[in-house]
Amino acid sequence: MKEYILKSRLLTLLILLLSTAPLAAQNDDVIDDDDDSVADSSLIDSIAPDSLTLPWPQGLQHKLTKLLESDMFKTSQVGLMVYDLDADSCLFAHNERQLMRPASTMKMITAVTALDCLGGDYKFKTELCYTGTIENNTLEGGIYLVGGFDPRFNSDDLSAFVEGLRKMNVDTIRGRICADKNMKDDKSYGEGWCWDDDNPILSPLLISRKNNFVDRFHRALRDKGVVVEATLMEGRKPSDAYCIVDRFHTIDQILMRMMKESDNLYAEAMYYQIAASTGNRPASAKNARAVEKRLVQKLGLNPSRYRFADGSGLSLYNYVSAELEVKYLRYAFENDNIYNHLIQAMPVAGVDGTLKSRMRGAFTKGNVRAKTGTVTGVSALAGYCTAANGHRLAFSIINNGLMHVGNGRAFQDKVCTILCQP
Repeated sequence: MKEYILKSRLLTLLILLLSTAPLAAQNDDVIDDDDDSVADSSLIDSIAPDSLTLPWPQGLQHKLTKLLESDMFKTSQVGLMVYDLDADSCLFAHNERQLMRPASTMKMITAVTALDCLGGDYKFKTELCYTGTIENNTLEGGIYLVGGFDPRFNSDDLSAFVEGLRKMNVDTIRGRICADKNMKDDKSYGEGWCWDDDNPILSPLLISRKNNFVDRFHRALRDKGVVVEATLMEGRKPSDAYCIVDRFHTIDQILMRMMKESDNLYAEAMYYQIAASTGNRPASAKNARAVEKRLVQKLGLNPSRYRFADGSGLSLYNYVSAELEVKYLRYAFENDNIYNHLIQAMPVAGVDGTLKSRMRGAFTKGNVRAKTGTVTGVSALAGYCTAANGHRLAFSIINNGLMHVGNGRAFQDKVCTILCQP
């Protein structure tokens, strides 16, 4: 009798395994004839949807499949992937390789890339330097305001610049005051940004988010009694310049606002730090994309299959997939030096950031930590949660073609509730 039961269980397991074979075949036929640098086999790894884990109840897959029967998908699209990080296998996938606009979930990709190439100790720095001589309380030469694209630089930081000069007993400046914006190119906006959007200005020398740094500095000097007989201009800091003061903010300070509040300026500042890490001066968005593409290749995917345009997700030209976003989340999870910084910056469901008013239920509140994304026609959510069995999950949900983005948010919230509840 025991032998019969054992044979029956083995037969059932064999039937289950054979029934998943079409899934594998369905995903094997994605071929890129234009790029032979990455073998197709690298696209079909342990993240593939045919690796569904047996310990999970079939009810989870059934519930998610039922959600996809909603009438909203008669006129819109969704890419969805859920990955069990502890079991190292995919739980559910639907259109996971379909290219879609990610909106602000692009910030998660930017954050992981930045932490990977810059490290958690990186600082956004702005410098005050000078050349020339100081005699009789008069600085004869040049003052250089060196921008490092710090989006948090404010009036307090500017006051520290002025105080630095006053401590040197300088009460008169003759020569020039130069804005050194060599850190990045002169493009004020990103590729594919809508002209009627509330777009941030992409200058490496901002104060309180505005592009009037030199004028503010000039006014602050005069307010402190410093006589300024200098030409205000742009110019590059000479190699022999002396640094008087430098002000900085940490990468964690930038990440918190960038992720929690989905601040586009902060995301673009992060993007150009990635670009500048290549050593190019001035750095460009193209330099940042090169770093992103190298990481995508490291993740085992073909970078030519995706389109990266900016760091914030404002661009209409960004195209990624749910699979790619899950790959990024999985990579971060496996690297403490990335994950420990990323997870604390993620909005928390029902608690803070852009998720403060969402998913306040008993199973999701304080559990789901994810980056939201919203632009016209697009709603997305990518992040982490813990299931009732204690397994940690990574997920990406990208809704495109929405007439009402609220429908996308409602769908995402339902998916997360299913993942978190018993």
